[in-house]
Amino acid sequence: MTTRQGQNSVEPIRDPEKIRMMKEYLLHKSYRDYFLFTFGINSGLRISDILPLRVMDVRHTEHLRIREKKTGNVRKIKMSAALKQEIEKYTRQMADSDPLFPSRKGKGPIGRQTAWRAINEASRACGIEGAIGTHTMRKTFGYHFYQQTKDVAMLQQIFGHSSPSITLRYIGINDEMVDRVLEEFSL
Repeated sequence: MTTRQGQNSVEPIRDPEKIRMMKEYLLHKSYRDYFLFTFGINSGLRISDILPLRVMDVRHTEHLRIREKKTGNVRKIKMSAALKQEIEKYTRQMADSDPLFPSRKGKGPIGRQTAWRAINEASRACGIEGAIGTHTMRKTFGYHFYQQTKDVAMLQQIFGHSSPSITLRYIGINDEMVDRVLEEFSL
């Protein structure tokens, strides 16, 4: 499992086709694990903030409100229509007090190790190269948010980073990518 110090070494999943393959693989393997991946790449939350969630935290709401474990900051996250639809479908047969990601072994939620195992196994099965872990979901969210909006300031705000350069490095926008874009730039 990736350690805190090693979290920066995991990569986002940049290829939308690989994301689709991961979703398909996980959906056939475990609906819970599929939903974990889908929720993670669409919320941008850390795994430590995702796993303790209960159904009541996400059901019938426009915004997810959480106190981040790492920073202690309260975050309010607007959920997309697509994510709300996934939540509705996933939680249909669940009670409000149920853990969102229930363990098969007990009453509580799954642990980080179980989440890591599911994501890692799926990435290997889908032929995704490089270091993949639970933090990959947050980085994948960030990478694709940036690709769609090009708004590093907004992403910096979402992630709570202190500077745009930290955010870009975090999501894997490196000098080589910048060089490629500048090479094709012309006015």
